[in-house]
Amino acid sequence: MKAVPLTVYKRQDTGKGAARKLRAAGTIPGILYGEHTSPLPLRLNRHQITTILHKSTSEHILVDLTVDSGAGGPEMALVRDVQHDPVTEEILHVDFLHISPTRKIRVTVPVRLTGIADGVKNFGGILQHITRELEIESLPADIPDLIDADVTALGIGGSLHVRDLKLERVGVLTPGDRTVASVVPPTVIKEVVPTAEAAAAPAESAAGAPEVITEKKETEEAAEGGGDKKAKKEKGGKEK
Repeated sequence: MKAVPLTVYKRQDTGKGAARKLRAAGTIPGILYGEHTSPLPLRLNRHQITTILHKSTSEHILVDLTVDSGAGGPEMALVRDVQHDPVTEEILHVDFLHISPTRKIRVTVPVRLTGIADGVKNFGGILQHITRELEIESLPADIPDLIDADVTALGIGGSLHVRDLKLERVGVLTPGDRTVASVVPPTVIKEVVPTAEAAAAPAESAAGAPEVITEKKETEEAAEGGGDKKAKKEKGGKEK
């Protein structure tokens, strides 16, 4: 990883109020700390730090910090933490870790899948990206921006593990048996087609079902019954 030059400035005022004033003035508060150095409050150029962060593929960026006039020369540091506004995503604060170019450090690096898996290309499988970053240990200059994982040879049911990755001058701290990517069979949704017997069943059920007597029918039958009784009564009266 190549160090990015960055000019920063010392600041005297600290606290939330001072930080708000800095952001209102177009600068961003930060701090530089390290194992053998006292914390140094900083103020950063908003445009410069925003450009650096947006161009980087990793959260951990190696920088050459020039403080104020740069009388002491640039200092190598690592962007250790960036605080963002949860709504606007505006950069609120940046933490830098002072490091030695001759001492190994531990960082996490993103994993990028390359190639088209055989199981996806020829058999319609689905590629799953499971492990998206690895923890490594190396000298600052040897930190990769990305770790490429070639999935071209993966067939249906095939998996790529951390131990399969080939990295130079880098010690991998993530367990070797962890799966980086795998190819699973395509999802098949079976459509249920009704058989001839199943289609005929509703018709047979309807034919054999008991007759449902509705209120209207009951009323009509009652009316007919009343008419018959009336006719019989009139006939009896005439006979007498």
